[in-house]
Amino acid sequence: MALAEDKVREALKQVIDPELFVNIVDLGLIYVVAVGEEKEDGRHDVHVEMTMTSPMCPAGPQLVAGTKGAAEGLDEVDTCEVKVVMEPAWTPEKMTDDARDHLGIF
Repeated sequence: MALAEDKVREALKQVIDPELFVNIVDLGLIYVVAVGEEKEDGRHDVHVEMTMTSPMCPAGPQLVAGTKGAAEGLDEVDTCEVKVVMEPAWTPEKMTDDARDHLGIF
């Protein structure tokens, strides 16, 4: 069965921003989750494009490593390539309502 983008996004919710204590999906940091073609072994390569809340985000390397680890933790994922992009720039509007509520942003 093909791996759904939604399943990868769910797995990425395990990755918590260490400064904001909200997962990276709800923060709106994940821009692209692309699931590659199914391989002979039934696994997929995944490509993730994500951003940071700021270009100098000190947690950047930790978040990238966490993203890669969470995706590759799925049985259906072979490898996950994570690309950090700064365009379009992250804004609080990209957060889910839950994340905004958690952070007290209205």
